[in-house]
This record gives sequence, C-alpha cells and structure tokens, in this order.
Amino acid sequence: MASLALELMGFFLGLLGMLGTLVATVLPYWRTSAHIGSNIVTAVGNMKGLWMECVYQSTGTFQCETYNSMLALPSDLQASRALMVMSVVLSVLAVATTTLGMQCTVCLEGSGAKTRVAGCGGVLFLAAGFLALIPVSWTTHEVVQTFYQPGLPASMKFELGESLYIGLASALLSMLGGGLLCVSFCDERDVGLGARRHGGGYPYPTTAMGPSAHARTSSQTYRNPTLQMGAKAGGVKEVMLARSYTGSSSARSGGHAQDGKMNPRQNPAAGYDVTGYV
Repeated sequence: MASLALELMGFFLGLLGMLGTLVATVLPYWRTSAHIGSNIVTAVGNMKGLWMECVYQSTGTFQCETYNSMLALPSDLQASRALMVMSVVLSVLAVATTTLGMQCTVCLEGSGAKTRVAGCGGVLFLAAGFLALIPVSWTTHEVVQTFYQPGLPASMKFELGESLYIGLASALLSMLGGGLLCVSFCDERDVGLGARRHGGGYPYPTTAMGPSAHARTSSQTYRNPTLQMGAKAGGVKEVMLARSYTGSSSARSGGHAQDGKMNPRQNPAAGYDVTGYV
C-alpha cells in the first residue's frame, strides 16, 4: 500500500514537471528588460525566449518575432533549445512508461517486469529533470553575471523572467517524482526478496527435495535436553543420580570403554538430539 502511494505521488509530480517544462520551453519570458538607471521608461518591455523575441507596449500591443536563422544563434541558446526539447521528450516517455508499470493499471498485470518498468519510468523522470535544470541554471547565471557588469548600458541589461522560475520548479518536481518512483521500486524489490526467506529463526535452505529433507526439517525442532532427561529419569534429581552412578562405574572399570565404543551412560549428551542447535 505504501509503494502504491509513492508511485501515485511520484507519477503526478513527474506529470506536473513535464507540463511545467513544456510551458517554460514555449514561453518567451526567459529574459525581461530591466528598468534601471536611465531606462526607467516602462512603456516598452522586451522579452527574450528560446524561440522568439517579443515586445510589449503600454497600449496593450504585444508583438513577437521568431528567430530567423537557427545557425546564427549563439551556441548557448542552441544548447538550451536542445536540452529543453530532450527534457520534454524524456518526460513524455517517462509518463508512458510509468503508466504501464504502476500497480493501479492493468497493463503488464501478472508479469514480473511490471515493477521494473515503473522503475525505468522513475529513471527517465530523473534524467528529464536534470536536463531541464542545466539550461535554466545556465541562463540564470548568465543573466545575473551580465546584469552586474559595470560597463554595460542599462538598456542592454535583463532580469530573470518567469520562465526561469517555472523551469526551475518543473525540473525539481520531475526529479522528485522520479526519486519517489525509484524508491517505490526498491521497496517492492526488498519485499519480494524478504518473502523468500524462512518464516522464523535460522534461514534453513528450502531447495532440498525428498524424504530426507522432510526428516531433516522435522528434526530441527528445538528440544530442551533437561526436559527430555527429566521425562525419562523422573526429573532433574534422577539425572544427577544417574550421572553419579555412571561416574562411579567408569571409575571402577578404569575409565576405558569396551569394544572401542563409549557407553551412552558415560556421555549423557549422546542421547540428545542436538540438530536443532546447528
């Protein structure tokens, strides 16, 4: 039940991360114009994204223009595009894979690969979140570093846009959801291994076959030697008397066993079934 709750929570967190990553990739609010210094006029605002550049005017006019050439773009922008697209693709694959491997679905029901499929979905969510985190962190560092350059005009400085915050939150959600899916997969695996162990006490091997294995299993029951001797001799007192009588008999015979065999009375523990201690 706990693993099912972890799977559901991880799936929904990963789904939210996928939607947020898609929104952050499409929207142009990665960089917004900074209104500082002489650039205090807020009538016009510039926004730059991965695919287009937009201008917003105070009159309500909103104009966007896509980048005409992909090869003419800076290398960091091209890398950010590629990483965000790969993150979205991996998130879609992770959603499909996790749906097949979750316990609440009927897909692959009765198959031993169902839990492994859910674990693979968690790994894909982790990879998608990590790929989305790279361009977001990279762009954030670049914007902050450019903003504090003293020789740069105020009109060329930009601030952090909303898409960066959305992308950061989405990357963290994807990684958290993938981690929960991996944890649920590990819990199910541990439960499956624990079910194969012996029910109690020493884990005796259960692979033996035949009547000898049955006899061995039945002889492994713990037996109290004191109670056994008490049942035969009438109690602990009779056991002590038998030991003293055996000691006197062995002293009279010189302490040697006849025919190379030890008298069972000389070793009271010889009649004990000690297989239960092994």
